[in-house]
Amino acid sequence: MRGPQDPASPEQGLLFTSDVPALEEGIGYRGPTACSAAGVTYRQLDYWARTGLLEPSVRNPSGSGTQRLYSFRDILVLKLIKRLLDAGVSLQQIRVAITHLRERGVQDLAHITLMSDGASVYECTSDDEVIDLVRGGQGVFGIAVGSVWREVEGTLASMPSEKAEAPGAGEDELSQRRRARKSS
Repeated sequence: MRGPQDPASPEQGLLFTSDVPALEEGIGYRGPTACSAAGVTYRQLDYWARTGLLEPSVRNPSGSGTQRLYSFRDILVLKLIKRLLDAGVSLQQIRVAITHLRERGVQDLAHITLMSDGASVYECTSDDEVIDLVRGGQGVFGIAVGSVWREVEGTLASMPSEKAEAPGAGEDELSQRRRARKSS
C-alpha cells in the first residue's frame, strides 16, 4: 500500500476528525455473523483464515469443535476486503494492503481513505492526498474507512456476540469430553 505523494511515508495527517467509539476487548462474533456483517460467503471467510489473509483475532480454532471468533476490527477489514474485491482489485494487491492495515491501531483505521485505480491500493489520510491522487489519474474509487466502520457497527448492533473465555469455552460438548479424556 502506498501513499500518493511519498511511497515510503508511514506517517500522514488525519482525514477524519470525528471521534471513534471505544471497542470492548474480548468480544467476538462467530463466522456466520462475520459473514453476514461483511457480506462475504463462509467459504471466502474460511479460505482467507486458512491462507492467513485474515485470521480471527479473538479466538482462532486450535482443533475440531472450536469456534472462530472475529473481532469488530476483523469484520471491518473483511468488509474492506469485500469492497476492494468488488472494485476489481486483485487478491494479491489486497493482501499487501491488509498487511499494511494490520500494522495500524484500530483507531487509526477510521481516519484513512483507501483509494485504488483497480491495480494498486493507496492510503490517503488527508483531503489533499485524495485530491492529488485523483488529479494524477491514479484514483478511480475510494473507500472512506470511517464510513465502513459506522456501517459495520450498525450491522453488528443487532447481531449476537460472545465474550472470549478460557480455552475450551468455544468448544462443543463432544470436544470438551475429548479434551477431558485426554487430560485424565
